[in-house]
Formats: sequence, C-alpha cells, structure tokens
Amino acid sequence: MQFPLETKLKDGSPIELVLAGSRDLPLLAKLYDRIVAEGTSYPHERPLSQDEFQDYWVWGKSTVVAYERPRKDKADLLGAFYLKPNWPGRARHVANAGFIVMPEWRNRGLAWLLGAVMLDYAKELGYRSVIFNLVFSKNEVARHLWEKLDFRVLGVIPGAVRMNNGQYQDALIMFHSLI
Repeated sequence: MQFPLETKLKDGSPIELVLAGSRDLPLLAKLYDRIVAEGTSYPHERPLSQDEFQDYWVWGKSTVVAYERPRKDKADLLGAFYLKPNWPGRARHVANAGFIVMPEWRNRGLAWLLGAVMLDYAKELGYRSVIFNLVFSKNEVARHLWEKLDFRVLGVIPGAVRMNNGQYQDALIMFHSLI
C-alpha cells in the first residue's frame, strides 16, 4: 500500500491518508483528547501527557491520519488509526488497532474507509488477524462498523468500562481473520 493514499468518501469528499509524521502529532493528540472527553470509546479518563499519548498512539505502531484533500497548511485532522502487534514474539502476527474520527466527519464513510484501509495494510504487513480488546458494548456505531467489516465477537468482559456517569458497561473482544 502506497501512502499518501488519495481517495474519496461515499459523499464524494476527497480524502488523503498519510503515514503520521511529527507535524501531525499535535493535531492527532488534540483530536484524541476530544474523543477521550466523550467517554464512549477509549478507557482514558483525562488528557494524556505528550509522552503518554505518543506511547499509546505512535511509538512502535504504524499510524495513519486522514485529511481533506487538497491539504491546507492549517488543515484539521479528520481521523486516524494505529496498527501494532497485539502481543510480542510468537503471537506478533495478531494485530491490534485503534481508531478516531472527528465528530463532524462521522456518518460520512470515513470510519469505514479507515477500517478497510487498515485491514488491507495489516495484511500487507504480514498480520494474520486483527483483534480489538475493548470495544465498548454501548458504542453501537462502532460495533455495527466492525460487524460490517466482518469482525466477530469472541467474548464479553462484564463491567469492564466505567462510563462518565459512574455506571459500568461490558466490553467486547472482536476479531477479524486476514487469511
């Protein structure tokens, strides 16, 4: 897969996917903080320090970011994914990935595009499968997307996630084979 990748969303919006570089990181961290504040898809409860963020989203990972095309100097980052081995050594052929999409760009096909590109990229990198360890059970939009991309539920972790209102919800482990 060649990055930058120029493509279009289902509504015709031109999009460019690029491997994240240092100039993308402040925008990526800002978007991630916004997603964490929503409390519906990631376990963090507060904004991360620069080192914490880079450890979680960048170091040891392939990180791909999305921009509207043509990319402007002060462009908003629309979404992103990271891809990494879920485990080391003998099990490093099982990938893990994380996704974020700017709220204003949801329901336009960007998340599906990021998911489809991630699956192709993971296969190209030699992964044999992708696992999501913590899909919030009440995040029906994400669950629907992953099912549409042929992920299946392997198991449920009861009460794994404390929501912003103090109640607990289950988390799902979802899996997609690349072979």
